[in-house]
Amino acid sequence: MSVRGVLYVHSAPPALCPHVEWAVAGILGVPVDLPWVDQPAAPGMLRAEADWQGHPGVAGEITSALAGWNRLRFEVTEEASPGCDPMRYCYTPDLGIFSAVTMANGDILVPESRLRAAMTVAAAAASGVVRLTHGAHPETATLEEELSRLLGEPWDDELEPFRCAADGAPVRWLHATG
Repeated sequence: MSVRGVLYVHSAPPALCPHVEWAVAGILGVPVDLPWVDQPAAPGMLRAEADWQGHPGVAGEITSALAGWNRLRFEVTEEASPGCDPMRYCYTPDLGIFSAVTMANGDILVPESRLRAAMTVAAAAASGVVRLTHGAHPETATLEEELSRLLGEPWDDELEPFRCAADGAPVRWLHATG
């Protein structure tokens, strides 16, 4: 079974670009030569994007391989496949990884358990009780702020200037072996 997706490297220092290509090549099993161009939103940085085709779960594998690299900002999407929901992953050095199931139109789907956790955190903060659950942040304890995090809004806010600067950038197709 094969799925498709897109890797958007929104900003990378030039010295890191070959390492990004090697990491993605190791996952896809084919050589990767991304079409790097200047990133106007961050002078001295480069950006690239590539459509890819591989097995279900490749988007998560790419995210795991690239996450934590200093000064790298990226997104990876994966289309739906039988038994697998479409996914979106984002990474920024300041915020870390965001992942979400998406709908065909790109809307984020939030699981019931995550909504309940957000309500619990907000209620505890409102009552003066600080109770942290996985993914909760004491400085963002209102329900509105917790829902914003569940929808990935802080990541969108940070990445949007880099996305807008990418209009008209070249795109390349990458196909996994096997």
